[in-house]
Amino acid sequence: ALKEKEFNLHHSNLMTVGTQAAVLAGLDITMFIEFQPPPNSDWGVGLETIARGIKFIYYITIVAAFCANMMVVSHTTALSVLGAGMALRGPDGSMMTATDGLYDERHSVFYVFGVGLVCTVGSVVLCVWLILSWEAALVCMGVTILTCRRIYNNYTRVADRFDFDENETVDFTDIFEGPAAIRTVNVPFRDILRQKKSAGGTYELPKRNNTTQGLDAKITNRISSDSDDEIQERCNVRGRRRRSGMNGSPTASRSVGLVTV
Repeated sequence: ALKEKEFNLHHSNLMTVGTQAAVLAGLDITMFIEFQPPPNSDWGVGLETIARGIKFIYYITIVAAFCANMMVVSHTTALSVLGAGMALRGPDGSMMTATDGLYDERHSVFYVFGVGLVCTVGSVVLCVWLILSWEAALVCMGVTILTCRRIYNNYTRVADRFDFDENETVDFTDIFEGPAAIRTVNVPFRDILRQKKSAGGTYELPKRNNTTQGLDAKITNRISSDSDDEIQERCNVRGRRRRSGMNGSPTASRSVGLVTV
């Protein structure tokens, strides 16, 4: 359940970034197709080269912004479709693999999205010089640069506020390997009876490690409190289940009793 929530979190974040990239891509293609700068001759004698240079940089910037945003859209779409399909229909452990994959891929998605955003705003700086007088263009360029600086400052402040050490993230080892884990312990029936008879009706599991002492105590108490007939019946039921699941394998007849806590 925890991994599913983490998967949904990363999936939602990537879809949000993909949606914003699609909006920016629409803006970029509009700025590329609909924008009609004045002819170079309007700049006056001797300034045609400057006009051509600004137009050259502008179109390169706006095309780069469009391509970057389209890369984000395609990337997030692939992650959404393939990642969700693997998480829900893949083999055992696919939810963890898909979640970790989304988490790793988010770095490249965010980087390309940042490139597209910078190129989009940068194209505005060039656009104002192509359609406005130099006084208005100077003021608008200053406002755009201040906006870029404000965006960067906001990003760094938010990133520092929510920054954390990756080594301190949630670890599922204590859930899957700790004493609270539900597990099945293979206990040969002959060994159970032999040790119970030699120990006067009690049974004790072999020592494993410190993290399983509580679990071992529960299993030991359960085996010691059960009668031989009850233990034999559980072993027979487990053996029949294994034989039916193994399709008549000759090794199934040698199944041992299992005790589950």
